[in-house]
Amino acid sequence: MSKIHEALKRAEQERDSGQIAQESVPGTRRGAAGGAIESASRSRASRIGAEPVSGSLQFEELWEKCSQDKWKPDPSMVVFANSNPSFPGTEQFRTLRTRLYRIRESQPLQIVLISSAIPAEGKTMIATNLAYALVRQRGCRVLLIDADLRSPRAHVLLGAPAAPGLADYLQNSVTEFEATHHGTEEGLCFIPAGNNVTHPSELISSDRMKQLLDRVRHAFDWIVIDSPPALPVADASVLGGLVDGVLLVVRANSTPSEASQKACKELGDAPVLGVVLNIAEESAGYSSDYSAITYASPKAGVKK
Repeated sequence: MSKIHEALKRAEQERDSGQIAQESVPGTRRGAAGGAIESASRSRASRIGAEPVSGSLQFEELWEKCSQDKWKPDPSMVVFANSNPSFPGTEQFRTLRTRLYRIRESQPLQIVLISSAIPAEGKTMIATNLAYALVRQRGCRVLLIDADLRSPRAHVLLGAPAAPGLADYLQNSVTEFEATHHGTEEGLCFIPAGNNVTHPSELISSDRMKQLLDRVRHAFDWIVIDSPPALPVADASVLGGLVDGVLLVVRANSTPSEASQKACKELGDAPVLGVVLNIAEESAGYSSDYSAITYASPKAGVKK
């Protein structure tokens, strides 16, 4: 049995036994987020370190020409926006960041998709805080993309504009510069979901989505994409074919292990790096900084 399966099973057992708290707002002492990744099941081609393709954007140009806004991050959801440097949850995201860098030492990893099996697992909170954790590395440049065109939430957590954004770009209504925003966090750019659309799947599946990633890839060290959940719609599966790795968010005391395993299958050949156990119980004998970390470390080639 793979360790990913063990982690998912453990989450279900904790749900059934009622041992885990059910806070809906992360960042509390018993509701901090935790990370669980080690090595990927499958390597993927990446352009990191390669010569930029024709039409690639440069970070300096994008930063200068994109929209500069006054963001107001929600300090209860974006843990790095809190004035307390030891705010619950910050250490877990630093650990998650470290695990990603360790994977990067052995395989190409730049574009990371954050998804879940079903709604309300906390994937947007994980994606947003991971982007903040990554950009806090000196000189790091990070792009956060809200690709959940059905129920976008990242702009709410960031206190940033909802549009123009990805949907507008995919409809050829705006340029990359117009769709991209940045606040005061040095090196962090954000493409919100944009204006509401009636055909999100078609837009996500279009060549223009791949074109966007190709054009911005050389401008950033990391690109974090928040996607819809994998089971209700096919968007996450489509996006999984464009990224270097997928993190699956599992909510403790909530997500059935069967749903998470089915989500892995729905992602097809997308390289699932591991799971992030969210809203986990504080472990006895440890401070809240370490309370919610559970690791799943699949070996290469493990079937999901």
